[in-house]
Amino acid sequence: MSGRAPACRTDGQSRPSQIMNLYFVYILKCSDGLTYTGITDNIKRRLSEHQGGLNKTSFTYSRRPVHLIFQQEFNDVLQAIYFEKKIKKWSAKKKFALAAGDLNLLQILSECRNASHHKYKLD
Repeated sequence: MSGRAPACRTDGQSRPSQIMNLYFVYILKCSDGLTYTGITDNIKRRLSEHQGGLNKTSFTYSRRPVHLIFQQEFNDVLQAIYFEKKIKKWSAKKKFALAAGDLNLLQILSECRNASHHKYKLD
């Protein structure tokens, strides 16, 4: 349970101002240099859970302490899920470039280097 108030009253009437749900995609740098990418609706709580080691089988449990190096806020949970899935596939170098805000390096690292790519074909 997220602890957020419901968007509608129990009597079926709408509240004057709807609560906007926020979602965060985040990247942690673990003590061993690896990264962890996740999604949450409460970044402070989730970081505390990672640091506290609540789940002994989690990826970050034996890699504590962890440091938050990136977070991106979303109003739409589907966009947040899409972005999380996308960057989970990225290399650590790309994740660190994103976290550093180095868009030039991120673009270079994102270029296709496959020998069959059209930019390597001779005409």
